[in-house]
Amino acid sequence: MNALSMITCVEDLESLQEGSVKPLPCDLYQLTNPSIHLALHHRDGSLIARCSLWDRHNADGVSVAEGLVGHYEAADVDAGAEILQHAANLHHQKGHRRVIGPMDKSTWHRYRLVTDRGTEPTFFLEPDNPDEWPRHFSEAGFTPVSTYTSALNEDLSQVDPRSDARRAEFENEGITIRNIDMSRFEEELAAIHKMSLLAFSRNFLYSPIGLEEFLTLYVPIRIHVIPELVILIEHNQHLIGFIFMVPDLFEAKRGVPPKTAIIKSMAVHPDYGGRGLGGILMDYIQRSAQKLGLQRVIFALMEETNRSRTISNHYGTTIRRYTLYEKPL
Repeated sequence: MNALSMITCVEDLESLQEGSVKPLPCDLYQLTNPSIHLALHHRDGSLIARCSLWDRHNADGVSVAEGLVGHYEAADVDAGAEILQHAANLHHQKGHRRVIGPMDKSTWHRYRLVTDRGTEPTFFLEPDNPDEWPRHFSEAGFTPVSTYTSALNEDLSQVDPRSDARRAEFENEGITIRNIDMSRFEEELAAIHKMSLLAFSRNFLYSPIGLEEFLTLYVPIRIHVIPELVILIEHNQHLIGFIFMVPDLFEAKRGVPPKTAIIKSMAVHPDYGGRGLGGILMDYIQRSAQKLGLQRVIFALMEETNRSRTISNHYGTTIRRYTLYEKPL
């Protein structure tokens, strides 16, 4: 008979006995601060499944009648379905109408599952999971609520012939393009954070994030940032758009010469939407990547109805699909 423990402090987390599942790292627990962490134990005390729970917050930061389940890992479908059912029951007891997952606190952190792997290897900063995990969620009564894709452009010679003329027009309006200033990295991130809160506020399942938490996510990848691959658009020196690209560090681990970069995030200020700035960002950064000797660009983790995916369709071919799940309560 399996046993369930409910963890609400790091000390209890540290006492878990590793089994076919590893306990959640304490730093991740502290960063995301779940309301409760569930650990499912085999009769011998070893860990066979785990997950965390949160209340979901809306764009205004207000708690809504939905719960989240994340930090998910399970040894097999039976253990996975069992702990997910426990999670759903606890959310139901709190009066939530549905539970969504896997999502670690919010869309700023890790969420969704790979559901169509394709043939491309996993790339840097991409979430990954065993292929059987989607079945864990379906066996627990979850169904897809949103789907996402990553796309690959293997021909960086493609350019938008309209971009140069559009850039000249924008420059006449005081709209300029530059690279990130690494000597002011945290200040630049603060401006990106402030604009992102506005640009992403209408995204599906969006909730805000504080500057300190945002910096905690981005500062660790500073050593991997190439300034030519982080592009900022400003109007009269105020940030109105950005695109953030990093090299695929996993290529070196595989012994492959570096040739791929990953578009991690892109946004345009809502007041400037519909003017073609997103297309200019995409075109500009791919030219920058080619100048650096890179040959491929991955448009990573795009929600299928998002405008950035529409732009990337001009260049890339889908290489991976991901799914986020829900369960009505």
